[in-house]
Amino acid sequence: MNSVRSIFLVMGALLIILGVFMLGPMIADAVSGAEGWRSFGTASALTLFAGAILMLAARGGKLRMNIRAAFILTSFSWVVMAAFASLPFMLAPVPLSLVDAYFEAMSGLTTTGSTVMSGLENQPKGILLWRALLQWIGGIGIIVVAMAVLPMLKVGGMQLFRAEWFEPMGKVLPRAQTIAIGIGAAYLGLTILSGGVYWMLGVEAFDAMCLSMTTIATGGFANSDASFASYAANGADMAASLFMVMASLPFAAYILAVRGDPAALFRNAQVRGFVGLLAVLIAAMGLYMVLMGYQGDTHPLRLAAFNVISIVTGTGYALGDYQVWGTMATPAFFIFMFIGGCAGSTTCGIKIFRFQVAIEGLRAHISRMLHPTLIKPLRYNGLPLPKSALFSVYNFFFVYFACFAAAAIVLSFAGLEPTTAISSAASAIGNIGPGLGDIVGPAGNFAPLPDFAKWVMAFTMLVGRLELFTVLVLFLPRFWVS
Repeated sequence: MNSVRSIFLVMGALLIILGVFMLGPMIADAVSGAEGWRSFGTASALTLFAGAILMLAARGGKLRMNIRAAFILTSFSWVVMAAFASLPFMLAPVPLSLVDAYFEAMSGLTTTGSTVMSGLENQPKGILLWRALLQWIGGIGIIVVAMAVLPMLKVGGMQLFRAEWFEPMGKVLPRAQTIAIGIGAAYLGLTILSGGVYWMLGVEAFDAMCLSMTTIATGGFANSDASFASYAANGADMAASLFMVMASLPFAAYILAVRGDPAALFRNAQVRGFVGLLAVLIAAMGLYMVLMGYQGDTHPLRLAAFNVISIVTGTGYALGDYQVWGTMATPAFFIFMFIGGCAGSTTCGIKIFRFQVAIEGLRAHISRMLHPTLIKPLRYNGLPLPKSALFSVYNFFFVYFACFAAAAIVLSFAGLEPTTAISSAASAIGNIGPGLGDIVGPAGNFAPLPDFAKWVMAFTMLVGRLELFTVLVLFLPRFWVS
């Protein structure tokens, strides 16, 4: 019962925060004279009321959070917040249906970036700001979950980072509350910095603010149907590439750097691996475009850099349609969807450290095959690599691709043609944004999909964003047995 009270208290607080954030778009619509301010006012009131009820229900008795409650809270908080976040879309003067509103809200909070909305240039400022805010909230939310919850639950090898993150930060920021404030300050600082740079490069102030939130959240919502192509002039695309990379690095390292340890970022094995991999992929794609006779106005290396970084990090901005670059471009970008950035960042996907750990395990296995008597302990990032973490990573790979395959099969049963079904599943579980093909590719959106497919994708987004096991464990009967 005490755990239930704790869940109610935290979820109530989250809904109150969400309701307060709705006041921003309400003010934006009111100032611009749009009628949508009423829908945001109503949605905010309902959300605040629900949050207050949950917090009142949590009164009395001691508050306690065990592992089971942590699993429940982490999953259901995203589900419930997406439900209330969909209210402004359903109450808008031009309302979305329930499934479209929930799809858009879940896509925002999970920083996926898939959308069912078109004509974005003509949408009220309140709706555009709300889409950006949802991704910004989801971005900071997943950093907290990745640093505080997933290591405790030992999900997908995340326990590797308990010592790496919390022991060094505990020396300079001894209290958990202070650590949270430091992470929030780093997140806010990068958002303000990116918004200022966009504005100085000629992006209109409102669009710059929205883009800064979706860039640092690696979410990918833009205020134009053409995605980032509408803002790429004057070098804004190069700035976006830099900020997408910065948002893909562990935020804990930024705190340590500000506190007098700037080398912390470069000591991190996954940072070095991530930056090195990006350099190789960008060079390879740029060379491929040259060999294929690319004739566009933008330099091929610059264009390759933006789109490769966007897909690898799961941001999902598009600068042109990379499907027309040649026959190898489409399968290459499909593979890029599975990579992801660094753990402890806002990025999605499998993440670099899991590839590194899996390769270390494979290297050790091959060494033992060649030298059966060789005893060499596994290490990662200079620290011992427990077998439990190695098995967690292997399990994660298996479950990740099993979930991807299951989602693709279900989407194909919903009537989607193979390319659309497979790329939509990969985009949803990797929280990428665009899929591949004419319908859901970088030049399209997900509005034409049947309702059932949208529900499947919304659930898949949640599973991918919360690292699979956090959600899937709730479907085990044993989980609910005391």
